[in-house]
Amino acid sequence: MCLPAFPRPHRDDVLIAVSGLAGGLLLWTFGLHNSAGVGLLNGAWITLVPLVTMAGMELLRRTRPRTALTVGTLALVLELLTPGNLVTLLMFTDLVYAAVVYGSPSTARRLPYATALVAIAATIGLLAWYREPYALILGLIIGLVTFGPAATGALVRNHRDAADAARLRAEQTALLAEMDRTQAVNAERARMARELHDLVANHLSAIAIHSTAALSLDRPETTRQALTVIRENSVAGLAEMRRLIGLLRDSSGGAEPAAAPTLGAMDTLIAQAGANGEASGLRFTLHDERDGDAALPAPVELAAYRIVQESLTNALKHAGAGEVTVYLAGAPGDALTVIVDSPFGLRPGPRAPGSGAGLVGMRERVALLGGEFEAGPVEGPADGETKVWRVRALLPMEKDKEPSA
Repeated sequence: MCLPAFPRPHRDDVLIAVSGLAGGLLLWTFGLHNSAGVGLLNGAWITLVPLVTMAGMELLRRTRPRTALTVGTLALVLELLTPGNLVTLLMFTDLVYAAVVYGSPSTARRLPYATALVAIAATIGLLAWYREPYALILGLIIGLVTFGPAATGALVRNHRDAADAARLRAEQTALLAEMDRTQAVNAERARMARELHDLVANHLSAIAIHSTAALSLDRPETTRQALTVIRENSVAGLAEMRRLIGLLRDSSGGAEPAAAPTLGAMDTLIAQAGANGEASGLRFTLHDERDGDAALPAPVELAAYRIVQESLTNALKHAGAGEVTVYLAGAPGDALTVIVDSPFGLRPGPRAPGSGAGLVGMRERVALLGGEFEAGPVEGPADGETKVWRVRALLPMEKDKEPSA
């Protein structure tokens, strides 16, 4: 049968035990005792038993505080039957203090109350036994030996627990701040990706489409027209890129951002799409049935403009010859409806490569405003058989509606 091994004592506990034992031996050598040689158990050597026992328990004051206090209490009882040693009494007070500081939470809560009851009961018993005022002095000494260290340990432990709790709260606050920063960075990156895609993709798609036409059709007039469109879109795309890069580099906030596009510029956007899609046989039509006096919230108006812009870009890439219809409707306090229909299924492949980020960006814009979004083929309005690709967005128009992060 193997006995449980005690953990290795702390370095400070070894120092306390050795110092206490040395001090007690020094007092014992000079014959200095608490009761001046009076005790039930007389003898020079008998005082060393509780002294050595108490010094041994000091080695366990931090690793096994309950065991150390239990054995130390028994050693104190034996100490009371001997002439006594002051160092033994001092080491017992340290064991009481350590039991509260390093013991379990239940021990830390109960020991101060238990020692207070012991001190009160001892004082009452001494008064009843001696019936002399000096019994109060003895009770006070018992309280200092038992309740005093326990109360001091409780104060120290409460202070340490409060410091640990404050440190934990600080770490949690720092973690939450880091999470918020990461989410803010990710949200800003997503916003920048949407803006960059919407600003530049339209121009680059037009350049790709017309450069393909210029290479495939060997006609001077077609080539000249394509090169004109390519130049216009490249200049416009370059200007948009410079503006966006300027805003990103200026961290002071001193640069004035360009005005956000509004639905009032929808005619210009439709005209530009018509010029870009003329060579592909695409016609673009706008049906604006909104209330002209209704002012739209800026986030809603920007989202609607970008959705139409991206839908027209997708039509230039994928739609066959035919009509692309843009439909806007809405009333104050209601929701803005954006519908873009384009011919579907008439081409074997896209005119220009795409990444698929356009639909993702449109869906994200609508989700940030708490609206509804859908995109896909539906039956055409004319004969019910010809399918069209429809992009439909429903954007709430509350004045206090702000995009969520």
